[in-house]
Amino acid sequence: MAKFPSAEWFDAVRRAFNADESFQGGGGGACTALMGAKVGPRQFLVSFEGLECAAAREVDARALAEADFYLDMPPSDWRRMIENIAKNGHADLHHTLNTLDLDREDGLAHSVHGDQYREDLFFRYNQTLQYYFDASARVATEFGE
Repeated sequence: MAKFPSAEWFDAVRRAFNADESFQGGGGGACTALMGAKVGPRQFLVSFEGLECAAAREVDARALAEADFYLDMPPSDWRRMIENIAKNGHADLHHTLNTLDLDREDGLAHSVHGDQYREDLFFRYNQTLQYYFDASARVATEFGE
């Protein structure tokens, strides 16, 4: 059981993602990006290198500047997305990263540095990122601060 949000949870998802070759194909493809995730007051960096997710760690707010982009949602929205993925084995159409991005006035993906080329990696690798989060269906998750 991995607690969300935590580095252990993001790392457990990393292992589930890397263990299933189906996540590396079907439109996902090679991905080289450093994704941040902001969950309330906590921040995480998840590194993708080629066909694998290489690392996941918790960082302080300043370290988000290292990320190409970061995903920012309130903890309740993160929970709804993760519970939906667990229920269905993958995100339904209302809980995909793409839909969540379109449903937000200011979008889901942001950057600290203002580099639109790096921020665009969210859109370029969206399917791989979705596969990463879909892999969370294989991680027993409990929620808490």
